[in-house]
Amino acid sequence: MTWRVSSVHADRCGMAEILVHGAGLAGLTTALLLTRDGHRVTVFERDPAPPPGHADLAWDGWQRRGVNQFRLPHFMLPRWWALIKAHLPEVAGPLAEAGALRLNTLAALPEVRRGPLSDDDARFETVTARRPVLEAALAAAADAAGVAVRRGVAVTGLTTDPQPGIPRVTGVLTADGRTVHADLVVDCGGRRSAFGSWLAAAGAHPPVEEREDCGFVYYGRHFRSRTDELPETLTNYLQNYDSLSVITLPGDNHTWSVVFTTSSRDRSLRALRDPDRWSAALARYPLAAHWADGQPISGIDVMAGIEDRYRRFVVDGRPVVTGAVAVGDALACTNPSLGRGASMALIHACLLRDLLRETDPQDHDKLARRFDEATTATIEPLYRATLWYDRHRLAEIDADVAGEPYRTEDRRWQAGKALFAASLADPELTRAYSAIASFIAQPDEVFAAPGVLDRALALGAAAPQYPQPGPSRAELLDTVA
Repeated sequence: MTWRVSSVHADRCGMAEILVHGAGLAGLTTALLLTRDGHRVTVFERDPAPPPGHADLAWDGWQRRGVNQFRLPHFMLPRWWALIKAHLPEVAGPLAEAGALRLNTLAALPEVRRGPLSDDDARFETVTARRPVLEAALAAAADAAGVAVRRGVAVTGLTTDPQPGIPRVTGVLTADGRTVHADLVVDCGGRRSAFGSWLAAAGAHPPVEEREDCGFVYYGRHFRSRTDELPETLTNYLQNYDSLSVITLPGDNHTWSVVFTTSSRDRSLRALRDPDRWSAALARYPLAAHWADGQPISGIDVMAGIEDRYRRFVVDGRPVVTGAVAVGDALACTNPSLGRGASMALIHACLLRDLLRETDPQDHDKLARRFDEATTATIEPLYRATLWYDRHRLAEIDADVAGEPYRTEDRRWQAGKALFAASLADPELTRAYSAIASFIAQPDEVFAAPGVLDRALALGAAAPQYPQPGPSRAELLDTVA
């Protein structure tokens, strides 16, 4: 059976029939952006269950087996919220109705550290929620915008033009034997995307792929407040300590989550799978211990085997395929502890939207080349910066485990460590560090500001490796033993 995404073909003004594969965060925001521009967009999602209309039902009962991190901790950075406000303001309503939390990540810090607030500090505002609640709100916004989301439709491959040369994708194949045509296929299949194997089956040259196991393990737990109050924020949400990191994340409807991030090679800390040992370990961190003062609404969720991966679909100057592109984690996926994935996916979706404003969707070769150029210029540097952090932090943790000091000649890493230590005592440097953590500025931009590097080094270069209070490696092992 062969059918088109829409009964109306693409018109002459450049509007296209677009098929988006995957109704996760990347797929829904991409579909919303393209629908707003007048394209006719259909989303295929293999998981059949529709999103419930209530936050508690979304958390307790919504099954999304295609998303392995669906019930793991999430936090939306200020960069993501700034993009939503600028490009998808209609999402704000469904998020508020779902009980999403609106906060300012700088204002949440103790005043003694960040000083008085100014109008410029509005850049640290964000809205966040647990992943099922967030995705349900985005699905509601997509439905209101007229995006056709077809759940329970599994894509199994691509259809291509039989002409020789670079394959041109003309649509997709589905598990129930249908052929669905579209002017453009956008893969938002996430970390588990099968796009590469579909291209190989279609006879395309394989994309260039870098793949690296970042070597982290995440032990996370969700809580609900007993008093309708969230735990007090005493320091940054991501906190690095000897042998591990602690992540404390406020969420929707008086909920929050706490995560330990360790090295996958640290067998001794695998005991954190046990709720009692996990709780005992958290109690050793004075700035985070009170985040356990709630009603647990999950066990200890463990996630491992997370890869940093990057794909390029132009090889030796030639697209491996035209008529199809990959957006978000399907192209570049990164370590989730920095929380950048959703922001990078939204930046990427905006690039595609802007390119389709300038390029005829029927000019398949030009679209493929220009999207690769835009992705390489904008997304790849963000990926490289995250991978750089992953490598250093993992090497630092592994040195802690071995009982050795972590030594590196990388002055950027040294400057970053000094900046964090200095931010504990200098309000302006608190803002500089928070801008990087919020993904609204890159380290090079921050350190280019007059005086920032000099003040950071003067205040933080001689600080301890981990300047915040927490147990030593030996004390931590004794706690979880």
